[in-house]
Parts: sequence; structure tokens; C-alpha cells
Amino acid sequence: MSELFEAIDALIASRAPLPPPEERKRLRKAHGLTVDEVAKALRVRRATVSGWESGKTEP
Repeated sequence: MSELFEAIDALIASRAPLPPPEERKRLRKAHGLTVDEVAKALRVRRATVSGWESGKTEP
């Protein structure tokens, strides 16, 4: 079983971390996108995207 956990840990460690909330917002704005546009494209609520950008929640 520990091999399974080690494989999962290795997979997670191989991924780049998500940008911090402020950077998420900056990137969205830099591309001229609104919160509503991002929410619609990802099929989530506007509040969900706002939470990601404020740091209250994680994608």
C-alpha cells in the first residue's frame, strides 16, 4: 500500500503549484477576461471564481 501512496505523492510533487490568488486575478485581467466570462467557460458560479481569486477557496 505504501507504494501506492508514494506514487501519488510523486505525481503531486511533479506538478507546478497553482499561482497565488493575486496572480490568478492579474492573469485573468491581463487577458481582458471578466469573472463572469471565466465562470461561464468553466461552468462554475461567479462566486466560485471570485473565491479562487480572493484565496477563500482553491480550484
